Amino acid sequence: MFRTNHRTQSHNPAARMGRWSAAHWKTATFGWLAFVLVAFALGGLAGTKEIDPNKPGPGESGRMDAILDAGFEQPAGESVFVQSESLRVDNPAFAAVIEDVVRRISQLEVVQNVRSPLDPENSGQIAAGGHAALVEFEISGDSDDAADKIGPVLDRVDVAQRVHPEFFIGEFGDASAEDAVVTAYADDLEKAGQLSLPITLIILVIAFGALVAAGIPLLLGLTSVFATFGLVALSSQVLPMAMQAPAVVLLIGLAVGVDYSMFYLRREREERAAGRSQRAAVEAAAATSGRAVLVSGLIVMTAMAGMFLTGNEIFASIAIATIAVVAIAVLGSLTVLPALLSRLGDGVDRLRVPLVRRLRRDDGQGRFWGAIVGWVMRRPVLSVALAGGLLVALALPTFGLRMAFPAPGTYPESLPAVQTYNRMQEAFPGTALPANVVVKAPDVNSPDVQAAIQELEERALASGRMHEPITVDVNEDGTVANITVPIEGEGTDAVSDASLAALREDIVPATVGALPDAETGVTGLTAQWTDSTDEIKS
Repeated sequence: MFRTNHRTQSHNPAARMGRWSAAHWKTATFGWLAFVLVAFALGGLAGTKEIDPNKPGPGESGRMDAILDAGFEQPAGESVFVQSESLRVDNPAFAAVIEDVVRRISQLEVVQNVRSPLDPENSGQIAAGGHAALVEFEISGDSDDAADKIGPVLDRVDVAQRVHPEFFIGEFGDASAEDAVVTAYADDLEKAGQLSLPITLIILVIAFGALVAAGIPLLLGLTSVFATFGLVALSSQVLPMAMQAPAVVLLIGLAVGVDYSMFYLRREREERAAGRSQRAAVEAAAATSGRAVLVSGLIVMTAMAGMFLTGNEIFASIAIATIAVVAIAVLGSLTVLPALLSRLGDGVDRLRVPLVRRLRRDDGQGRFWGAIVGWVMRRPVLSVALAGGLLVALALPTFGLRMAFPAPGTYPESLPAVQTYNRMQEAFPGTALPANVVVKAPDVNSPDVQAAIQELEERALASGRMHEPITVDVNEDGTVANITVPIEGEGTDAVSDASLAALREDIVPATVGALPDAETGVTGLTAQWTDSTDEIKS
């Protein structure tokens, strides 16, 4: 059994940190609390800067997005989808609903360029069969701020749905989709906190049999998370964070914070059960479990650093968030934890849970796991075979993993935006997530360029992979044309990939791509996803 005394003290970093913290428990404890409060407060003052979803990415799509950004201001496009199971658009009742929707959203200052499907020039906004139509419009101002302005528009659409319950009325577009995703992430983060905390506490009570001992790992995990929130907010001023980062910090932070402190605390209690003094037990735990925590944390942080190699901002921000919360959890486990244990002494076993205590042996180990360990030690070969086989079986599903780009198909069907998207895809294939063919030339209004664009439209429709309505927007200088082409597929599936390939490899090179002194390419969700995937794989 490991013994700690003056002559056999371990001098590894974790042991030295543990001894210092135990000897200076007030400094270690209050210093930790001050660090958490200052980090969280500074982060709150600075605010978290998130990744700009409209920032040009890699590859051809990134170059085309940069041209569009420089060529002209692109307001966020939105569509209100109106559908009836029985009536057609030419029915007066259906037309009245469309007019009501147009009237409601046109009254808002943030709405501009409303295009009604009832206007003859907008006939492409009426679905085949006539049972669905799109009211298209834009959110005024910079598209980066559109999600912050979309609330009143969504409220008007919800009112229209309640007034006309016999119709389906829903909204989908750049801003409404972003708003739905942000709201979903916030709700998921709240649910994760509400569920993980009580479940974690229950598990810790079962593991330790005392509320005080169970509360220490949980409090350490929570303080690590709060400190990381602050530090991540500060670092986001240099490297913006992905919207997924807070959820990662919460779940990973609780996991490693609880795991590391639980590992440390169990060793200290085992040493006390073996007859060691309080100080000797803490030092033994610091020299052994503390060192294991330090090494484990360094391994996790090194592994997460591999995400920087992808060159992807989302992965890089998640790596920073994870590395930060693991580092802080390790720091807390090696400092404030031994300080608390040295101060509490045997008081760590206060508020015992009687029924749970009966599951534990006198040496502090659980009867259940003690029995398993005993069985494993008596049958090592069989245990290795069974454990190895189980690990292989659990790992098999990873071979079926594939990369997925955030798209409507990856979000819960319960979201109103996803429900609207699904209906739009059925009535207007490709309209919700179209491809964008960009043409940059000295004069895109010249006869040659216009003829090439017209030929592109004809070839696109003839391919069977593209659909109406194909729209063309030209900037004020007449140097950039943005051709919106609805394509087959759901944005990131194999059908969408095939449609993109047809555009990039056949249709564009044979039409606008053959123009002299013109720069052309394809962007849009499918193109962005394809180029990002190619970059990450490289």
